[in-house]
Amino acid sequence: MDYLFFSFLVTILIQMLGFIIAFMKKTDKLTDMFYGLGFIVLAGYWFFQGQHDLFRTLLFFMIILWAIRLSVFLFIRISKIKKDDRFDAMRQSFFRFGGFWLLQAVAIFVISLSFVIALQKKDMQVAALSAFGLCVWVSGFIIEGISDYQKFKFKQANSGFIKTGLWKYSRHPNYFGEILCWVGVYIYCVPLFFGLEHLAIVSPVFIASLLIFVSGIPILEKNADIRYGKDKQYLEYKKKTSVLILLPPKSD
Repeated sequence: MDYLFFSFLVTILIQMLGFIIAFMKKTDKLTDMFYGLGFIVLAGYWFFQGQHDLFRTLLFFMIILWAIRLSVFLFIRISKIKKDDRFDAMRQSFFRFGGFWLLQAVAIFVISLSFVIALQKKDMQVAALSAFGLCVWVSGFIIEGISDYQKFKFKQANSGFIKTGLWKYSRHPNYFGEILCWVGVYIYCVPLFFGLEHLAIVSPVFIASLLIFVSGIPILEKNADIRYGKDKQYLEYKKKTSVLILLPPKSD
């Protein structure tokens, strides 16, 4: 399992480099970009260390496409809004800001476990379960991409909350897409796992738990309640609309 230690070390070094630059320049533009970069480096390094068979090539492009799309989108968004409110209380503190970057490195490593383990394998075929996992990933990638685009365009022209497009069927469709992506990656890889390698299930469980219970939905829901809590349309939207999974709005 030396490759896991190496992957962890590389991830830490990349994120600490990003932290040093971001702290010195007092900028929020690098945080999400380095998040995506962490996945790109791990996927690229392990892919080019082995054979370029169909299974590994598809897996490589699943990770690269997801990481590039997310990084570019978040960089464009932060360039528009100039700063990330998450860092207002820590941007000036070396240890608090550094702690965030360190946690980001750990998150990248844990989320990457499925594909890092799978990319160590050789002469693998795309099994039926892997094909299903690819379909799940494609669904998540499309949902996340459309959701992010719809909200970005909406916010450029409106000051309220979005309730159109995919956001009509979920209050957080982008997170639903994100979770599907990593569930898809795990399903794609699972036919190759043996013994303790099955513990890589922590990858989709971790990202889902993070978004549902910690840093994603709870924070956004709290902020939305503070901002729109007296808006009858928002309260009606919240009452009728699924918090995560895409579902038809509840009827009266």
